[in-house]
Amino acid sequence: MKPVLVTGAAGYVGSHTCKVLAQSGFEPIGLDTLERAGLRELPWGPIAIIETADTGAVARVLARYRPVAALHFAAYAYVGESIAQPAMYYRNNFGGSLGLFEALRTAGIGNWVFSSTCATYGVPDVLPIAEGHPQRPVNSYGTSKLMVERMLLDCDLAHGVRSVALRYFNAAGADPDCEVGECHEPETHVIPLAIRTALGEQEAFEIFGTDYRTPDGTAIRDYIHVTDLARAHVIALNYLLDGGSSEAFNLGTGQGHSVRQVLAAVEAVTGREVRQRASPRRAGDPPMLVADASKIRERLGWAAEIPDLTDIVRTAVDWHRWWRSQSTAPPAHKG
Repeated sequence: MKPVLVTGAAGYVGSHTCKVLAQSGFEPIGLDTLERAGLRELPWGPIAIIETADTGAVARVLARYRPVAALHFAAYAYVGESIAQPAMYYRNNFGGSLGLFEALRTAGIGNWVFSSTCATYGVPDVLPIAEGHPQRPVNSYGTSKLMVERMLLDCDLAHGVRSVALRYFNAAGADPDCEVGECHEPETHVIPLAIRTALGEQEAFEIFGTDYRTPDGTAIRDYIHVTDLARAHVIALNYLLDGGSSEAFNLGTGQGHSVRQVLAAVEAVTGREVRQRASPRRAGDPPMLVADASKIRERLGWAAEIPDLTDIVRTAVDWHRWWRSQSTAPPAHKG
């Protein structure tokens, strides 16, 4: 099996990708601080508890395992927090990436897949959003990710390091086998919060903004199943290993769903009411984000295999119920 470095391996998308990597003939070599993750070990490979900014520690991991490439997920990812504490986001997301990339380049590892985000686009001029859309982020989370994208392009020009930046929209759902799922602490994502409300684990679901210029007044997002995201990272990895040039690709279904539509899907799957209360809009939240993912479909042959919102929600509910039935609480994931 070919070893591949995976930063943020204990996180939500990172852990799902480790599973798909192992199924695809790779050995994931995990890095994580576990600061915002509860997965203490990886079923699919080793994990080192270190900071990506610690170039020396990363270099020792690289020397031991000699990975052929790196998948970089490690980042803070709360929009509201990024607005309140921008320096923390630049230090962790950009500074950590800088230390990591220096260690990778020094070790001669020149194939990098970067977990980017649609937040680099900001408020879109047109929908759906294609890769050529101007990148004007409206929060420090999106800006920190855009800074890394620019650094990747400069590393290619200066050093011939090839990379793929995957700008994905709203990651959602859980592993259909219930091995890993989504459970952040604090939780801020729509689907797990709605599930918790439906199952009586919190009093009400808070809708941030009911006055957007959308059909039902709530924000619209493109929800993409986490396993589809994981597959895309492995496809991008193979593309680079086969000699592909540096690229950026959107990952989404091309379908937008409002917050109220998500709540209706959770109610349909659980058979229970999701009690709601309206609150003001949050700073940094665009009204609508929907992907044009035709580029990666045409270039790399990737498309979402679980595009239906109800199916996505069902996997999340199944995982939530499975872990709640166990004697221990579910692991909390970063990502």
